[in-house]
Formats: sequence, C-alpha cells, structure tokens
Amino acid sequence: MPENLPDFSSSVKLKYVKLGYQYLINHILLLSLIPIASAVAVHLLKRGPDAILKTITSIHLDVVQTTCFVFVIVFVSTIYFMSKPRSIYLVDYTCYKPPITCRVPFSTFMEHSRLILKDNPKSVEFQMRILERSGLGEETSLPPSIHYIPPKPNMEAARGEAEAVIFSAIDNLFAKTGLKPKDIDVLIVNCSLFSPTPSLSAMVVNKYKLRSNIKSYNLSGMGCSAGIIAIDLARDLLQVLPNANAVVISTEIITPNYYQGNERAMLLPNCLFRMGAAALLLSNKHRERSRAKYKLVHVVRTHKGSDDRAYSCVYEQEDPQGLVGINLSKDLMVIAAEALKSNITTMGPLVLPASEQLLFLFTLIGRKIFNPKWKPYIPDFKLAFEHFCIHAGGRAVIDELQKNLQLSAEHVEASRMTLHRFGNTSSSSLWYEMSYIESKGRMKKGDRVWQIAFGSGFKCNSAVWKCNRNIKTPVPGPWEDCIDRYPVHIPEVVKL
Repeated sequence: MPENLPDFSSSVKLKYVKLGYQYLINHILLLSLIPIASAVAVHLLKRGPDAILKTITSIHLDVVQTTCFVFVIVFVSTIYFMSKPRSIYLVDYTCYKPPITCRVPFSTFMEHSRLILKDNPKSVEFQMRILERSGLGEETSLPPSIHYIPPKPNMEAARGEAEAVIFSAIDNLFAKTGLKPKDIDVLIVNCSLFSPTPSLSAMVVNKYKLRSNIKSYNLSGMGCSAGIIAIDLARDLLQVLPNANAVVISTEIITPNYYQGNERAMLLPNCLFRMGAAALLLSNKHRERSRAKYKLVHVVRTHKGSDDRAYSCVYEQEDPQGLVGINLSKDLMVIAAEALKSNITTMGPLVLPASEQLLFLFTLIGRKIFNPKWKPYIPDFKLAFEHFCIHAGGRAVIDELQKNLQLSAEHVEASRMTLHRFGNTSSSSLWYEMSYIESKGRMKKGDRVWQIAFGSGFKCNSAVWKCNRNIKTPVPGPWEDCIDRYPVHIPEVVKL
C-alpha cells in the first residue's frame, strides 16, 4: 500500500478559505455599502419617478446660500490640496558599470592575497573560505589602486576612483533624462568611508559648474543604508521647494579602505565589497509625472544606536599594527534581525492589507491573554509588494531575510544575482537590483517595490516605490550585455 499522502483537497479548500477571508476583510467597506445602496435604490423605485422629481424641484436655494455653499467647497478643497504632501517622483536612475580592466576573478584575488599576506597563510586560507561561500562571481571589480602589489591606497587614487564612478554615473543620468546642470536644485552625495576636503558634493559642483544657490549635502559614516537616508533627505527638501529637481548619488569608495592586516574580522570586507555607484533624479514637478519611472510612497528608518552592541557591530578601527579597517562583529546577523523586526513593525501598518493586520493583531492578543507559546504570526508581505530589493550585503544577509519574510527564490533573485555579478556595492546595490528586475521585463505599472538596507550604527532603512509606467526592455544599464545569462546557479561552496 502507498504511504499516506497529504489531503490535497483540504489544502486547496484552505487556500480558498484564506483568499476569501482576505477579500472580505480588504473590501469590507465596499461590501457593507452594497446593502445600503440596494435599500436606497429599492426605496426610490417604490416611490416612483414623479415623487423623486417632485422632491428635487422642491429644493430651493437663494443666491446667498448658493454662494456660501460654493465658497465652503472651494475653501475646503484649497486647504486639502495645500496641506497634501507633494508627490515625489523618481524620473530615472543610472548605475556605474566598471570597465573590464578592473575585474577581479577569484584566481587574481587569491594570488594577490598570497603575495600581500605571505607571512600569514592562515589569513589567506580564511579569505579563500569566505570567498568560496560568498556568493560572488568572477566578474566583480576593484579599483585600479588595489590591483597593485602591494596596493596603493593613497589620497590621489581614492579621488581618482571617486571621480571615475561618480562622474560616469552622473554623465549617464544627464544623457538618459536630458537634465542640464543648471536644472539641479538639490544635490546629495552619500559615501560612508571616504570623506575628503573639499567634499565629494563640492567635487560634483565644481565638475559640472552647478548653480551658486544649489542646496548641496554630503553624507558620510552612515553605512550601506545611507542611500535611503539620502532619499529621505531629498524627499523632505522637495516638500518645501516647489518645482525642484534633486540629484542623489550613492557610492562607496573602496581604495582607502582596503585592509592589509591579519585580523580576520577586518579581512571580511575585502572579500565582499566592490566598486559601484548610482545616480538618481528625483523631482516634485507635476509635468515629470508622465515620464517618471516610480513614485516614492514611504520611507521608514530604524536606528538601534542606543544599544552598545548594535553601535559597535560594524566599527572602523586600527588593528594592533596600526592598520585601519572595518571590524564586522559576529553578532551582526542577530542585530540585523532585531533592526529588521523594528523596521517592519513600523512598515507593516503602512503597507499591509487589513486582512494581514487583523491576523497579526489576533495572534498578538492570543499570545498575551491565552497562551504565550502560540507561534507568532509573520505577516505575508508578498500581499503588499510585487518586488523586493534586499541589500546585497552578503549571502547570509539575503538568506536571513528570505527566511524571516518567507520569500520565494524569485523574490530574492535580483539580490543574489547582483551580489554575484557586482558584489557588495554598499548603498548603491539596491539600484543594481532594481535595474535587474527591469531588465528581466518584470516591472509593470502599479507594481510595488520594497527596498531594504542595513548600515552601521546600526540602522535598518526601508523605501517603498510604486511603478508609474510599464518599463520596456531592453533597459540600458549595467545588465545590458549580460542579462540573458542570468539567473545563474550559485553553489553553496565554489572550490578554489
């Protein structure tokens, strides 16, 4: 006799019960209006057309009453539209694509590690184990100064990398949108670990001869989630500046931050971080609505810096030899999970349908009153979003979020493929992922996108976008010459 199989008919029935529940709760107001509208219609039909006409003609308003009525309508409408937040549109964006000369295959990376760390073979072996399990591919890139043996991470090389990635991304943005330098009202540059004087934002102003009254900002030290912080700042500025354009540039300069010591916790970033940058054009101009790709819906920021463990889990410091690097704590994933939990607690009520919010509330009440051992209900965020852009910080980050949010392989495909093709490009990684989704032809008008990023401090920041129009393929950008090869299978371990 065959083994007992699951009762698929019961599973199907349960599925339809859940779908029915979701539809009922999400449309309860509309459904409740149906019997009221039906009762009114029946009552009017019983009275007949003559009685209805007589009722209408019996209503008389003199000139004063009519004028007051119109004034009230105009006044209320004016107050509503003046107090309503301005819509913020993402007109378009571009991502930097490193030249082939900057590529670092596994063999090159490990050869350099053996030569640079020849006196410490255990550190070389550690880097090899990390690289094997990292999820990175053979086409990620490092800046030219890191290709030297030994590397030459000096100020001149760092400025050279900054100019290459930032200017390239801006030039492509100008070409793509038709934007002229004189049309930029707000400029925001975020780069966490390289903060020269003059600032990177001043470098952009000088290069493109931007207006003297431009509002420019340079964000540093805020980690991989700084891109969403920059968007939040741009949103706030565009709320008070009418008919304005904001350019946001997100990048991380690798050159001055390549660690050459032996501390394992500080060698880890060498294996994951790679070159990258993104440039965005945000606008509150109504005429940009028709051509804009996305509309900004929500930004939710969570900061866990009051906790000492969270504050120090990503920490720039010197090792015993005086070499500077970024120390990544073993508690990083635990702290990231806690920050994510706080972030989605705020995000949930803003985006989840009523059906999910009620289930979450009922479960919470049940755990508090009846049985604390009840399994907590995890809301189904797939009902709120069609696409997910999870910061490609590393394979463990993507795995953890996929598990916690109960996402499918396709939902995290953009994150995994971005990590494989470009590595961890810090705050710009979200835009490489967005570009991947577009290049695959999956982005349709009305689709909702959730961007989730983590950063030092410790922060978890989210942005929600709504697609404003169908995105046609092929999409010019970093995936243009390789999208047909993706997705690729990424083994758990790549033997080097």
